[in-house]
Amino acid sequence: MKQLKATKIGFATVILTLTGCYSLPERDCAAYKTGLFEFVSVVEGDTLRSTFERFEDYEIDFYEGKTDTSSVKWINECEFVLRNQNPKSISEQQAVHIKILSTDKEGYSFEYGVLKDSKRLKGYARVLK
Repeated sequence: MKQLKATKIGFATVILTLTGCYSLPERDCAAYKTGLFEFVSVVEGDTLRSTFERFEDYEIDFYEGKTDTSSVKWINECEFVLRNQNPKSISEQQAVHIKILSTDKEGYSFEYGVLKDSKRLKGYARVLK
């Protein structure tokens, strides 16, 4: 009986130690609802950079000398949908769902994809101001 009790205590100690060391990623999404950001991605070996400024309900994107505006609709604290305000093609008419996965002092990591499409890509937005 004493051995069974000691085994249970030992097992509980191991579980508490393992779960106590594990922490969820920080997710302070409210800090990134507005601001000036930079997004860097690598596509087929080319590094692409875009800058965007997000306000509460719209976002202005700057990419290769072009400016574009999208509406921002927040679904919850960490997810929102972007819709291009002046689409020039069918693909630009598709809304993009963005979900902030984690945050740190320099920016946030996120996943994104066309709304109602299961394919998701990941990215990181760095705060510029």
